[in-house]
Amino acid sequence: MDSFLIDGYNLGFRCFYAMPELSRSDGFPTGALHAFFASLLKLGSMNAPHATAVFFDLGGSNVRRELFPQYKANRIETPEQFKRQIPNMKYLCGIFGFPVVECEGVEADDLLGSCALRVKESGGTATMVSADKDFAQLISPRIRQLLPPKPRIKEWTEMDSIGVKSKFGVTPSQMADLLALVGDTADNIPGLGGVGPKTAAKWLKDFGDLESIIKRYDWLKPEKFREVVRDSAELLRRNLKLVTIDTSHAVEVPKNETPDFPEILNFLEEMEMKKSVISLRNFARDQYQIDI
Repeated sequence: MDSFLIDGYNLGFRCFYAMPELSRSDGFPTGALHAFFASLLKLGSMNAPHATAVFFDLGGSNVRRELFPQYKANRIETPEQFKRQIPNMKYLCGIFGFPVVECEGVEADDLLGSCALRVKESGGTATMVSADKDFAQLISPRIRQLLPPKPRIKEWTEMDSIGVKSKFGVTPSQMADLLALVGDTADNIPGLGGVGPKTAAKWLKDFGDLESIIKRYDWLKPEKFREVVRDSAELLRRNLKLVTIDTSHAVEVPKNETPDFPEILNFLEEMEMKKSVISLRNFARDQYQIDI
């Protein structure tokens, strides 16, 4: 069975910023909900049938904050208009038959990655639905990444190991090493000053992994980075721990569930999402051969 594993906040934020400020007649914001629901319909109709789960953060990673207190400290406050829509997004996932997975003190990335590995071990194929480049490190013959549409690319795009190599210049197994070297501004992780993706990818091509780069620092080119790498060994090892997705969590493989169409219809009508009602009826007819 194929499994779609959705990065809830990643998709939700993209929906929030992609839509105008729509609202219900009483002023409750619904812009992100419109786009989020449309995404659920799209994903629910791709490669059907499949089982799906949606992963959300619940307090962030205790382990990473202990390792590096400044981890993600650069994040701006979540917009209030988006915060107000999150509970409804989660509720919508549940009645759509997509279980919500979250755990206090554990990042959604780690839960999703753990689930992807369990799906693969069970003989299935996992599709990680997220624009987050961190997930590229998990891509393998039975784990792929599905990237949401961009302004110039209107379709959802599959990322496999060949795509990772083409986009980043490294294999999936080297992605964490690449991020450890160049850092990740989105998560406030500092890399080596002056070392960009192309230089890091060249080193990984020549030496294989981060630890080999550290041990053979005196072979590096340009030579100006040799002492920098030598003196930054512990920072780089710490970075690697920060960017590596922890796949050790016990997360159940999702089961295929049927949407609760009457409840979804009630929800959409309550939110005054009239166009979404039409889309839902088309989806029910096309995917489940039922009229609602």
